[in-house]
Amino acid sequence: MRYDESFAPATIAAIRDVAPAIRELTLHPAGNAVSYPTGAHLRVQVRINGKPGIRHYSLIGAPQDGVWRIAVKREDPGRGGSRFMWSLKPGDVVEISNPASHFELAANASAYLLIAGGIGITPILGMAQVLRRRAVPFRLLYAGRSEAETAYLPEVAQCGAQAEVYFADQGRFIDLASAFRALPLDGEAYICGPIGLLDAARAAWDAGGRPRARLRFETFGSSGRFAAEAFTVRLPRLNREVHVTAEMTMLDALEDAGIGVLADCRRGECGLCAMDVIASEREIDHRDVFFSDAQHAQNRKICACVSRVAGGTITLEPAWRGDVL
Repeated sequence: MRYDESFAPATIAAIRDVAPAIRELTLHPAGNAVSYPTGAHLRVQVRINGKPGIRHYSLIGAPQDGVWRIAVKREDPGRGGSRFMWSLKPGDVVEISNPASHFELAANASAYLLIAGGIGITPILGMAQVLRRRAVPFRLLYAGRSEAETAYLPEVAQCGAQAEVYFADQGRFIDLASAFRALPLDGEAYICGPIGLLDAARAAWDAGGRPRARLRFETFGSSGRFAAEAFTVRLPRLNREVHVTAEMTMLDALEDAGIGVLADCRRGECGLCAMDVIASEREIDHRDVFFSDAQHAQNRKICACVSRVAGGTITLEPAWRGDVL
């Protein structure tokens, strides 16, 4: 997996709130707004406490009238990226990458099951629109906390009977096992949402004896089983300790401390930043989708870009860089 490292300016053309905590930004990129595959996202340069950073946002639907759309969920507390994005105003200019997709819709399935949780609707909605235009059988299941907090309900409603919406405050939840049983054996499932939804989906999929290759998923990267807490990284070989605040990733903290870590996707997908775990005082909150559930249970590796610990100290062995004779 490699990203296009080039960035170009884009102007914020419009802003609207599609839910109390979800803001849609319309971007007018310099030059032409090229088309992009389903599941595509942009990398956006942000500034957090005066320092540069990168955040990823899924593109919504197809490009229209030379503009692209993304949606940003406000996270308080969070790592600061959403606060920066919410501070933008029409006319502001941001640096963005070209669209890239590692979550593209395959073209050869007999049927498709699309599942979204919360802000995870952003890549899933475009898939549903493409399948609807192609008249390909699909089913869309969309889960939210409440109707008031759930974005893009009018667009989802355009899918008609093929879409089902579930609100937790009404006691309605997706029955994953039933949904998977109804999917033909040569059908495919695409899921985007919080880590809890992905874990439940993978467990139900495996319990049904279905091939894992036909289950495709993407996570937010920042979602986990525990609220983010500050913790300390101990690196005995380097005789260093690095403090990680609740607002930053372990990878960012290590890089700020001058400790080089190989990294690429920064979304918990490629595994390049994985480090060996020697010990951990508290439970490890694995937020990546690179390692399997069994590997997470072993706690031998941790993806520094998204995973963290629930406080305390974790002792790690960084990659060998010729730093110790």
